[in-house]
Amino acid sequence: MKPTLNVRSVILSDVHLGTPHAKADEVTHFLKHVRCERLLLNGDIIDGWRLRRDGRWTKAHTRFIRRVLTLVQKKDTEVVYLRGNHDDFLARLLPMQFDRLSLVEDHILESASGRYLVLHGDVFDGVVKNMVFLAHLGDMGYALLLRLNRTYNWFRRLRGKDYFSLSAAIKARVKQAVSFVGKFEEQVAALARERGCTGVICGHIHTAADKMIGGIHYLNSGDWVESLTAIVEHHDGRFELITFKDFVQQFPMAKELPAEDAADEALPFPGTAQAAILAAVR
Repeated sequence: MKPTLNVRSVILSDVHLGTPHAKADEVTHFLKHVRCERLLLNGDIIDGWRLRRDGRWTKAHTRFIRRVLTLVQKKDTEVVYLRGNHDDFLARLLPMQFDRLSLVEDHILESASGRYLVLHGDVFDGVVKNMVFLAHLGDMGYALLLRLNRTYNWFRRLRGKDYFSLSAAIKARVKQAVSFVGKFEEQVAALARERGCTGVICGHIHTAADKMIGGIHYLNSGDWVESLTAIVEHHDGRFELITFKDFVQQFPMAKELPAEDAADEALPFPGTAQAAILAAVR
């Protein structure tokens, strides 16, 4: 029996399946070693923007989808998928319920610590909301930066150095980026206060956080492109920000695929999945 982390809820966001930067193997490994009553997929799980342009759906991306469905079918896990801006093709389907899987705009998580508003957070991004063309240009620039980042870290590995995020370093040093993140966090916390909630859980800005803002517990699940982070709710109502770097120390990744994943490699499902998703995003 696989060792697992047993929690009440898991919240993750910004996996960006359909892009070469998505850490699909890592996030699937994370879900395989977590047992939870509820899984909240807080937006940008599938990157419809990139799939419309030049994105590529891989077998690793399919394994993640299979894992989520396995949680629904065999593990009695409730899965709530919240729309993000990159998977905005889901907007025309909301709200929708399939047994223990639901598609929603936002969600109220009732915990022992109080009521938490869960939403992706793109509604507070003026560029995404009002200037979609500029948002797409920004996304293309971010993708270019990530490609540079991969090359840069390839050289770092050759020299025996740890991973270094160029985009995170830029966000931390550029005044406008720091200001945007701060305003975003304040606006999200203010909405939670208006809704009478104790806290708020969001994603979107790829900046993981666990802090108090004006009496509101602000949590951001980060992403599975660079930070590789998730939020878990323990059974006592306590929330924790988990990094994959720490998680994999306790639950190491196998060098080879498990038997059930190796069997999936022989299936033609990935191409079928990509065709279905491309039809949806278009």
